[in-house]
Amino acid sequence: MSGGPADDDPARPPDAARGGPGVTRAEFDSLFASVRAWGRWSEADRGAWNRVTGEHVRRAAALVRSGTTVQLGLPWNTRAGPDNTRPALHYMSDLGDVEAPEPATHKDFIAADYHGKAVSHLDALSHVAYRGRLFDGRPARESVDAGGARFGSVEALGPLVAKGVLLDLPAVLGTHWLEPGRAVRARDVLAAERALGVTVDEGCAVLLRTGRFRRRRELGPWDAGAACAGLHVDAVPLLAERAIALLGGDGDSDVRPSPVEGVHSPVHALAVAAMGVPLLDNLDLEALAGACAEARRYEFMIVVSPLRVPGGTGSPVNPVAVL
Repeated sequence: MSGGPADDDPARPPDAARGGPGVTRAEFDSLFASVRAWGRWSEADRGAWNRVTGEHVRRAAALVRSGTTVQLGLPWNTRAGPDNTRPALHYMSDLGDVEAPEPATHKDFIAADYHGKAVSHLDALSHVAYRGRLFDGRPARESVDAGGARFGSVEALGPLVAKGVLLDLPAVLGTHWLEPGRAVRARDVLAAERALGVTVDEGCAVLLRTGRFRRRRELGPWDAGAACAGLHVDAVPLLAERAIALLGGDGDSDVRPSPVEGVHSPVHALAVAAMGVPLLDNLDLEALAGACAEARRYEFMIVVSPLRVPGGTGSPVNPVAVL
């Protein structure tokens, strides 16, 4: 399954400084139309999470064998760096030294501008618009304003319990990580399924490991907004065909630099705005990769419970995988 334009198409933008074969805007618009799921669900602001039924949850629970739990969220990052230009906040607001009846209490404050490269978070359907439209064709300017989102709010999603599939590309390729800019193509997804013995199917959550945080720990931080391994757009039709409910990874799913002219986050546009698939960004998948390798299986139950923020375009999250 090619899922995209031919590699030798002379009309495509050059590969230089791009994450894989270049894609024209016209080609991208055609791809967007081909995977679009508008009008499919009555609860449209839940998007592809509508696919996950009680039966899907029971099947996910049946994947639990050892009971091993792995948290996937990054530590709260308050240190500025090239991949954290808007650090999260954390400070103590009460040190228990105010005169009052016992017991003393200690309190702290946290906050984050979380849509970036440093906080593990969920993107709700109100987060991404393409050509002025949110998922289901809702006009973005009428749906989101200074008061928040009236369509596609994170509160509409609720919790998700589903089958999770880890596509551990470095494990498949026999390397520690994928270099920034490495595009994961449809053929890579199919090869990972075969090598890891997994199947991406209806209602599942697909997690892509590129080894970003192992590379960061060994080589130091870099501007992941400028260069990061991730999915090429030609992998998206395959995921749409498999009817996934959630997509995530240790990056933000997009390969960077973008291969699409004039679209800086094309996988975001395809997944969220076209397919109604929420995204999990900036997961720490290193412990999960180790647990999956030890168990020799790359399928598990995943639990995602975003904060209930009325009008929120997403939420910081700490998903849990249970093997």
